Amino acid sequence: MSLKDRLTRLTGDVVKPSSTNPQQDRISELRRKIDRVMNRREHNVPSGIPTTRRGVTPLEHVVNGEEIHTPHGSFFLSGNTMNAGSVHGNTRICDVACLSMEAAALFAGFQMTQDMSLEDGLFLDTETTGLMGGTGTFPFLIGLGWFEGGSFVTCQLFARDFSEEAAMLRYLSELASIKQFLVTFNGKAYDLNLLATRFILNRCQDTLTNMPHIDLLHPSRRILAHRLENARLSTIETHVLGVERDGDVPGFEIPQRYFDWLRRRDGRLLGDVFMHNRLDIVSLASLLKYLTDLVEDSQEMGHSHHGDLFKLAGLIHERGDYEKAGRMLEELISSHHKDVATDAQRSLSLIYKKAHRWEEAAELWQNLVASDPCDFFSVEELAKFYEHHTRECGKALHLVRKILDEAGCLSDAERASAEYRFHRLQHKVSSE
Repeated sequence: MSLKDRLTRLTGDVVKPSSTNPQQDRISELRRKIDRVMNRREHNVPSGIPTTRRGVTPLEHVVNGEEIHTPHGSFFLSGNTMNAGSVHGNTRICDVACLSMEAAALFAGFQMTQDMSLEDGLFLDTETTGLMGGTGTFPFLIGLGWFEGGSFVTCQLFARDFSEEAAMLRYLSELASIKQFLVTFNGKAYDLNLLATRFILNRCQDTLTNMPHIDLLHPSRRILAHRLENARLSTIETHVLGVERDGDVPGFEIPQRYFDWLRRRDGRLLGDVFMHNRLDIVSLASLLKYLTDLVEDSQEMGHSHHGDLFKLAGLIHERGDYEKAGRMLEELISSHHKDVATDAQRSLSLIYKKAHRWEEAAELWQNLVASDPCDFFSVEELAKFYEHHTRECGKALHLVRKILDEAGCLSDAERASAEYRFHRLQHKVSSE
């Protein structure tokens, strides 16, 4: 069934014949039908929030907040301020407020302007009626956070009923218009797409979509996932940020909590939901601090996890800063973590190779082969070096023969590649 047919069925209208401009008539007709459907929904929704029933607790008795009245309707707003000395996991708020914006730019994928500060950022996270997205998903709680001086302010916008969405979204749009960039966790794939849809449905101005955006999910996956079970924010909190949540409501329960609220209007259903959302917002700031500190600590290796620094070096290399990536890897080849040191030597050798610094690259390959004669990567690269650059095919042949003698340590693909190289080198040597 087409959109037009569905709207006709909803409104009960009879389709009238087109006039002089059939296409324009169809557009106008669809607009009229959408207006009538939206108006019908508004008429069916109670104009006010139902009076609290006997035996339940009002929301404002559970959550610190108040009703906000706007020209477009009302909604509930809860605010909280963490002062400079407040602690979240391993981090103090005053330390987060001093994070490097130059380092943060690496994760944004855009160049920060010189006059942009952390106070220009808006941290955002939503709680919705479903986790799959789509036009039927309703963002009933929008959590926001920003820095003011050394303090961190959280502001949560809550639609107590579906009828309060438009007022809540317009308030969000106005607040976001005074900020210059966003910080989210999976916001590019979920939160912003959902809010963009809701802005359209409520005919509100979308001030979020075109803002510069730091989505912390992607650098977290790239830098931290190697040592974590998964890259969820809750996992990162526990194993990286040192945050422990006691009695936290599981995310999958939150949609049902809201549906229960709509039926019962008991504020006790939502106290944990507001706390969950607020902690998510503070954790975004703490996570951004951790990642930017990695960038700042990349040369000294301080107390940072060396595996994180190695993954960060790869990200920096992909962003085009080969010199900085090379310096980081040069430090990491002396790491006391053997796996990190080995991986760093391999990556650094390829940087040297690309820069035609052949002697330095060859030295790394020789060290790797000396440590592990079955290191196929190093054997292959060193054999290429001997064959094509020093023209020492005999040395290359010896290396390949030696690793083939230990064929049990090779995969099928590696063994096939080594055998092909061996036969070619054997032919070259016999022809000399």
